[in-house]
Amino acid sequence: MTRLITTLVCTQFLICAEFCLHSKSSAYFPISSVNLVKSSVLSPTTSGNTVLTVWCVGLTEMAYQTFQQEYMQIPPVTRAYTTACVLTTLAVQLEVITPFQIYFNPDLIFRQFQFWRLLTNFVFFGTFGFNFLFNMIFLYRYCRMLEEGSFRGKTADFVFMFLLGGTIMTIIATFVNLVFLGQAFTIMLVYVWSRRNPFIRMSFFGILTFRAPFLPWVLIGFSVLLGNPIVVDVIGIACGHIYYFLEDVFPQQENGFKILHTPFLLKWLFDPPADAGAYEPLPEEERPGGFAWGNVEDRDDEN
Repeated sequence: MTRLITTLVCTQFLICAEFCLHSKSSAYFPISSVNLVKSSVLSPTTSGNTVLTVWCVGLTEMAYQTFQQEYMQIPPVTRAYTTACVLTTLAVQLEVITPFQIYFNPDLIFRQFQFWRLLTNFVFFGTFGFNFLFNMIFLYRYCRMLEEGSFRGKTADFVFMFLLGGTIMTIIATFVNLVFLGQAFTIMLVYVWSRRNPFIRMSFFGILTFRAPFLPWVLIGFSVLLGNPIVVDVIGIACGHIYYFLEDVFPQQENGFKILHTPFLLKWLFDPPADAGAYEPLPEEERPGGFAWGNVEDRDDEN
């Protein structure tokens, strides 16, 4: 009976496998596992446990390959930051490290030279629970949308925003006695994204509908309803507004000028060379239709 049930399950698995192999999603399916399961099911000497084991191995391999491909599609800065947050929380949960070893403490940093605390206090959101899940969803979502949106192709500028915001938060935390700044950093990302997407309409649990610039303030109201202190959210909004004002508002004023300049070292480390993948239009005699291919500036002047 067990062998019969296992064979039926594997047959359904093979049907799905054949569909995947002939569909656009075939890249996500381990072909070697399909062949292995086929040979196991069709062999009369194979036991049900063996077939079930091979089937589980195939599913595991498929899930791993799918996860790996999806993971590598995440933009690099978002991938590095969210991974650091998850690994740090996992290490604390498994008691490999303790929160007392990573929290922000100016005395330990500058007197005992524990400089890692300048970074680790940004990657810990508490142990696994609702608060951790809520913060990670917001962090991943808005960090990725920023990196794929207004910072597309500007990885160095995105890293510079991280460093600037983190520096301002660290200075503020010295005076307001905060020990972990990850939540404030998340609110900063949310604020910058919301101000750069002012016309997007959003819904909060399907109850309240508003435009994106109000999102940080809605999150503050949600924190108040939960009885959480709002000082962390306020610090995140303040840091986000400082960056937004210096980068997007002040340079557009009548006598304004650009204040923030990404250091050359960051551009050298994170941005591709200026001539990498540069567009080279066809020779003029080979351009079809008489259109001025590649001469964007000339077209703008004519208009």
